[in-house]
Amino acid sequence: MEWPYRDEELVRHDYNLLVCNEGNFQYGNASISLFNTQNGNVEQEVFNKANGMRLGDVCQSATYAYGKLWLVVNNSHVIFCVDTKTFQELGRIEDLVSPRYIHFLSEEKAYVTNLWSEYIDIVNPKTFQKIGAIKVPGQVASSGSTEQMVQIGTKVYVNCWSYQNTVISIDTNTDEVSESVEVGIQPTSLCKDKDNNLWTVTDGGYEGSWYGHTAPSLVKVGIEPLRVVWAKPLSGEEGWGASEIQTNRTGDTVFFIHDAIKRMSIYDTVPENIIPFDNTIYYGLTIDPKTSDIYVADAIDYVQPGIVKRYKSNGEFVSSFRVGIIPGAFCWVYE
Repeated sequence: MEWPYRDEELVRHDYNLLVCNEGNFQYGNASISLFNTQNGNVEQEVFNKANGMRLGDVCQSATYAYGKLWLVVNNSHVIFCVDTKTFQELGRIEDLVSPRYIHFLSEEKAYVTNLWSEYIDIVNPKTFQKIGAIKVPGQVASSGSTEQMVQIGTKVYVNCWSYQNTVISIDTNTDEVSESVEVGIQPTSLCKDKDNNLWTVTDGGYEGSWYGHTAPSLVKVGIEPLRVVWAKPLSGEEGWGASEIQTNRTGDTVFFIHDAIKRMSIYDTVPENIIPFDNTIYYGLTIDPKTSDIYVADAIDYVQPGIVKRYKSNGEFVSSFRVGIIPGAFCWVYE
């Protein structure tokens, strides 16, 4: 995750943790919870309270950029721009296919990835309008999928997830896909380390899928040229594939979910369990940019309100707090 402040600026700002609660698909019960890192208070339904309306159907992600907060609501086909203090709506980008994430290139240009589309949308955040699209080679509308975005220099890298197997690079000067590399079945997330290598984890699909099924994997990707440096199958665990890969603030350690919460130095090849699997559903993960505390979203059973669990960087449990239904993505919001 990229921050809008340099490291020396970061430590001078207070910040809170926003939790995107997906809600149940087609129920329209997505919500936002806000955890105050200074006093530990949690406020529920902050968007609903500020705007007098529900957020919509499946809150996929949130991005803080240029002093505003952008809430991506996947199955409502919309991205809301809201004030970071009041959470009142400032505008919205509508008529999107199935938005997943938004990445800012400037105050007037951003990319929006989509599920079930072979295109990445180009939008103008100032006018809230779509201004173009990027065709992703090898994808079709019925099974296209682009997900998280990481920028290094003038290139934006994207993992292609559902029924896909690639990481692509986009030249931001031409808004065209310039490179692609196969990394394994369904890479679920993407991050970069301090050496500007990319890291992804795959979920391997599911048994009986027409696209195929393999063990989940951890993959290190080099960028010049775009290539797989090494890949490690992740086996011996029960449950879901791997997801939600993150780096710590210094970029020298990766964390990800593979039933347990795993950790590994970027110079090692064998991850360790830092938070054990306890027969629940770890669904989201983020690392505190100042303290390196680990926050884990627990969806429990996909029906009742979920829990966010907080741990120290060594895996020691600190506290937990209730949020909304199916907590997934996190966003650090600065004051």
